[in-house]
Amino acid sequence: MKLLLATFFMLCLVVSCNTKPNKVVVAEVATSSNDSLQTKEKSKLNINKSLVLGKFNYKTDSTFIKVSTDHSAKTLYLNKDVYAAFLDMYKAAKKDQIDLVILSGTRNFKEQKAIWERKWKKYNNLKPLDRAQKILEYSSMPSTSRHHWGTDLDLNNLTNSYFSTAKGKAIYRWLNENANDYGFYQVYTTKDNGRTGYNLEKWHWSYLPLASKYLEFYNSNITLDDIIDFDGAELAKDLNVIENYVNGISKKATAYK
Repeated sequence: MKLLLATFFMLCLVVSCNTKPNKVVVAEVATSSNDSLQTKEKSKLNINKSLVLGKFNYKTDSTFIKVSTDHSAKTLYLNKDVYAAFLDMYKAAKKDQIDLVILSGTRNFKEQKAIWERKWKKYNNLKPLDRAQKILEYSSMPSTSRHHWGTDLDLNNLTNSYFSTAKGKAIYRWLNENANDYGFYQVYTTKDNGRTGYNLEKWHWSYLPLASKYLEFYNSNITLDDIIDFDGAELAKDLNVIENYVNGISKKATAYK
């Protein structure tokens, strides 16, 4: 009987030792794993207000990289992950005799402001609200552009009519059939599906694995009061640019997770 009790006691001890510590370790591993993933993701994405508003220097930011002249028409930068994804897409397109050229990548607040204010002066014959709406057909207010994020790029030509030519059609057809496989989506499509904001831009493609996260952060942390310091900035509220333009993307892009 004593031997039986001793054996039973030892078995309980073993079970206790094998159970409780495992639960703690699993919890610790899960916590450590989650913390590590969150830290890694946060570091990788580098999401903060300055970035989504374009108020930073992408040339000195370690998450951005200079694009090779083999792939671009001028000196420009992209988020490193975006450029890596583009290179995969570029190689696939090349095999199908399609040449992809990046015309525009990351633009910070200062660069977007220069574009905006140049057009603001150009359309000075219009009333302020009409002037802003005219610019917003194809250009963003500073601090509202997806180009701030390094996730979006313009390809091959900046006119929709080009993509109606034989060469342009072939490029656009290839992108529509294949770009999503590499994470790139056309965000400014036609407006017949109720989309608001900018006009159709067949050249503008966004890397949604990152851009969707930046947009989520933008919507949670940026208000109309953050859109300031350029000519006509006070009209951002009248035009409700965050709802109508920042979020005026295709349903397919909106639904991306």
